[in-house]
Amino acid sequence: MTGKFSALVLICASMAFISNRALAQSAGRELPDAPQSATQSPTEGVNAPEEREVTWHTLPKDFLRDQKDIWLFPTQLARGRHWVPTLAVAGVTTGLIFADPHVMPYFRSHARNLDDLNDTFDAYITTGEVAALPASLLVAGYMRHDSYQVGTALLAGEAYADSAVVDLAMKAVTRRKRPSDVPTGSFEGTFFSSGKSPLKGSSFPSGHSAGVFSVATVVATRYRSHRWVPWAVYGFATAISFSRVTASAHFPSDVFLGAAIGYTVTRYEVLRPR
Repeated sequence: MTGKFSALVLICASMAFISNRALAQSAGRELPDAPQSATQSPTEGVNAPEEREVTWHTLPKDFLRDQKDIWLFPTQLARGRHWVPTLAVAGVTTGLIFADPHVMPYFRSHARNLDDLNDTFDAYITTGEVAALPASLLVAGYMRHDSYQVGTALLAGEAYADSAVVDLAMKAVTRRKRPSDVPTGSFEGTFFSSGKSPLKGSSFPSGHSAGVFSVATVVATRYRSHRWVPWAVYGFATAISFSRVTASAHFPSDVFLGAAIGYTVTRYEVLRPR
């Protein structure tokens, strides 16, 4: 039992690290839509990730540029850049893959005890909840004539689309069975064995985790001066991601890598000043 719960602790701690890093970076900032303070340099606000501007007109071009940078990322590694975070994510994901077969039997045997939780975080319900956040920001932004809020909604949509492309590409390659598709017995040998479409059947990584963390990262970064916002949106993202494990829709490694994709693609590409 200790081995099973240690894997759970690892995935929760990893997600908490992502959230705490975003919070730490937000300390001491002004409100995102507030005027520059007297101590802020003229260029600091322009280069800050929360100040990136986007419109409906620039969105398609920005998305294509994002995809180019994302798929050319290996060239950055070849130049000796970003090795530490890349190895950290790869290392945790690998550890969780080895832990998956020991964790999932626990959720399978306790599925009935988690029915209420799984019904609350049903796949279709959570998809609607994730989409509702940028949609509500967009509507409210137009109603209030708040261009910053509209921009936040557009960036959330851009981030979601960017992470979805990466997620689907990896699903198509790995073709991992979902825990729910594994018959009673061992959860070993789940990679490269799913005969379903990556849009429906492939488990690795989690599209829900990638999508909800991409949206959460945009909102948390753009409104990080409101201290409760990062806690709320990252807590929401973690709850949805963890529910994918309890519902036997994904393995812990699927969820962790999906969350890492959603966060890193958004924080270091989508929100990068243009």
